[in-house]
Amino acid sequence: MSMQSLDSRRTVILVFLILTVLFELTTYEASVQRPAGERFFQMYILGANHKAANYYPQNDTDIRVGSVLRWYLGITNNMGSAQFVEVQVKLANQTTQSPDDLKALESPAPAITDFAEVMLKNGTWEFPFVWSVENASMSGGSAHILTLEIDNQTYSVSSWAGANGYNFRLIFELWTWQPESNTFGFGWASNGERHAAWLQVWFNMTNVSPIPMAE
Repeated sequence: MSMQSLDSRRTVILVFLILTVLFELTTYEASVQRPAGERFFQMYILGANHKAANYYPQNDTDIRVGSVLRWYLGITNNMGSAQFVEVQVKLANQTTQSPDDLKALESPAPAITDFAEVMLKNGTWEFPFVWSVENASMSGGSAHILTLEIDNQTYSVSSWAGANGYNFRLIFELWTWQPESNTFGFGWASNGERHAAWLQVWFNMTNVSPIPMAE
């Protein structure tokens, strides 16, 4: 992580701690008189037109190298207080283990990148997620994704493979700040239980040649 990124993360953490203190001071009396209900987050993902549609170019799930996809990720905070949250982005294939809702365990796939934000009580955080496969190859009957570009940043993904180019997916996991360990943890705690929220979107790459250049 660069020094600039580290300084930015420290600034966000400091802002979150200040907001948390202010929130607790202004709502203490109400909170001690009212029993806590179910606390939760909601996640959603929209397509290019800000609707639950048009997730792929020409609505074709079989994308090409260089095809640019634009989605919108959203989180709604129903935890009753300010929260410091992180969305981890992971690339997976059909055999990759998904997150476990019952045990609140994250997918073992390595995170490619993450997005973090301090969310106010009852607030919604929505941000664009623009991505493309920049480099891929086909060998042994499998398509291998080598490089992704996400929001103008290039990431190596250690050659994830899909049999005949089918059944790749991007997994989006919600992580929350854990004050006791000063780090992010998958999911959140409510009423003595651990809960999780995550999304995934599937796609294929049966033709790994770049999209044709416009004449």
